Amino acid sequence: MQTATTDQALAHAQAQAQACTVYAILFSISIVHLLNDAIQSVIPAIFPILHDSLQLSFTQIGWIAFTLNVTASLFQPLIGLYTDARPKPYLLPIGVVFSLLGIIALAYAGTFSHVIMAVILVGLGSSVLHPESSRVAYLAAGPRRGLAQSIFQTGGNIGQAMAPIFTALIFVPLGQFGIIWFTFAAAAGIVVQIFVAKWYKGAIALRSTVRKSTVVKKALPKKTVAYALFILIMLLFSKFVYVASMTGFYAFYLIDHYGVTTGKAQLIIFTLLAAGALGTFMGGPLADRFGRRNMIWFSILGTAPFSLLLPFVSLFWSAVLCACIGFILLSGFSVIVVYAQELLPGKVGTVSGLFFGLAFGLGGIGSAVLGTLADATSIGFVIRLCAYLPLLGLLAAFLPTDKKLNMTSV
Repeated sequence: MQTATTDQALAHAQAQAQACTVYAILFSISIVHLLNDAIQSVIPAIFPILHDSLQLSFTQIGWIAFTLNVTASLFQPLIGLYTDARPKPYLLPIGVVFSLLGIIALAYAGTFSHVIMAVILVGLGSSVLHPESSRVAYLAAGPRRGLAQSIFQTGGNIGQAMAPIFTALIFVPLGQFGIIWFTFAAAAGIVVQIFVAKWYKGAIALRSTVRKSTVVKKALPKKTVAYALFILIMLLFSKFVYVASMTGFYAFYLIDHYGVTTGKAQLIIFTLLAAGALGTFMGGPLADRFGRRNMIWFSILGTAPFSLLLPFVSLFWSAVLCACIGFILLSGFSVIVVYAQELLPGKVGTVSGLFFGLAFGLGGIGSAVLGTLADATSIGFVIRLCAYLPLLGLLAAFLPTDKKLNMTSV
């Protein structure tokens, strides 16, 4: 009798623990995401520096972005699939070690091929961080999955937003070698990830015990899931190719069209990304309140009026529109990830790896194509063409409703 009572108490305690939102872990992975994405985003932010110091063409710049993003794109789904079956908590600090090695290599890179090798290492670091940290966010979320993903991803967006500031304050005066200072950020990330990995190991053991008594709800039909995934991929295409056009090439447009300095151009990119960080943080709670599908279509289609106006306004209004674009467009990615996780319950790592991988891959392919197109035409043509991409947000109207989705998730 005593044993039965003890088992019931243990099960109750485990269920309560699983239902809690663990903010210390969420903010820890958000900090590491900030450091990782600051490191990664420095690469496109220093394109004007590399363009001058290494005499690179726009095509070569596009291929650097392609290599960085496609490296992450290829490995993230594989890591997510593998760790769904065999969770490996201590992959988290190992991933940051790859980023550290990439920073050192990039600081000393003297040729195009050396830059490529450096960004491969940085891409490998991101390949580990995103699917595994997204799984940690899922485990630490409790009932607030939208908020948890927003906290995690806000760190990344803040890191991305800081990159243009680093360019203006560090790389313009110090040049390419200034990136060596980011070794301190990587070292801090390794320490935090060791702490997270210890919690993650315990959370996996707890979840495996609780799951034995969990009832799995009926899944959506495979055709519906495949159709919804196709729509989500098209939405990611519109979002991240447009983001690639802005982070990789809009600074050149500002320099050519308005005659501003590299530093001032990067400050406008900072406006875009800083507003995006705020949008990312707000997106999850708003989706928890108003529905995931509603937030997804708004985050993309709602960007269209501003993106279409952007090439035709003054420098001041460019900064204002960039803030609007960043806030709206980047509010939706955390929501898309949670929506996809609920679309395919039980596949958190695979879904996270796939969608983060697609984000990087589509952005990388877009950068390569847009760089080649810019060499063949002009930067202005590329910016005007990409302004139409958010119109693909209309496709979100055909996604399954939140009510149908909630019938499948556990």
